[in-house]
Amino acid sequence: MRKATKTRQTYETTIDVSVDLDNPEIVNIDTGVGFFDHMLTLFARHGRIGLTVKADGDLHIDSHHTVEDVGIVIGQLMKEALGDKQQINRYGTAYVPMDEALGFVSLDISGRPYLVFDAEFNHAKLGNFDTELVREFLQAFMVHAGITLHARVLYGSNTHHKIEAIFKALGRALSEAITINPEIKGVNSTKGLLE
Repeated sequence: MRKATKTRQTYETTIDVSVDLDNPEIVNIDTGVGFFDHMLTLFARHGRIGLTVKADGDLHIDSHHTVEDVGIVIGQLMKEALGDKQQINRYGTAYVPMDEALGFVSLDISGRPYLVFDAEFNHAKLGNFDTELVREFLQAFMVHAGITLHARVLYGSNTHHKIEAIFKALGRALSEAITINPEIKGVNSTKGLLE
């Protein structure tokens, strides 16, 4: 039963999220930030995970708090749903082409959060989404999930395509890392635990 649900409420946002690592059928995203909804849907579908997100944030200011707080909650639930991480592959890597753009993500569910982010975007906004928030989302997600995460756009010209390649690659790399591998006894670490 690798699933978890949480409601997080602050003065800036109210967020309800459910994660189901073994049932990808239900994906329903509503954050009030259209482009972000699209990216989270791609992340879940390509990651083969169930994900529901309902966020009500202070969008009259901007989308920063909503995007960051959603990242926090998804990260927390990912960590909770993985439990003691028995038999997971732990590592995942994916290259994803999106037309002229190529995105890359490699990650380690190590319990040691660290982000390396290498991407430049030609446009500051897509709809009501500030493109600098891609990094903020990944930062919030990996810190709270306890993941070492490397994300890079190797090349491309279209900002939408670049960001889409990153989110799809994140989903695919995560799917590989969380997969139960029957050849692994216990946790995939010489230390005997992942925390």
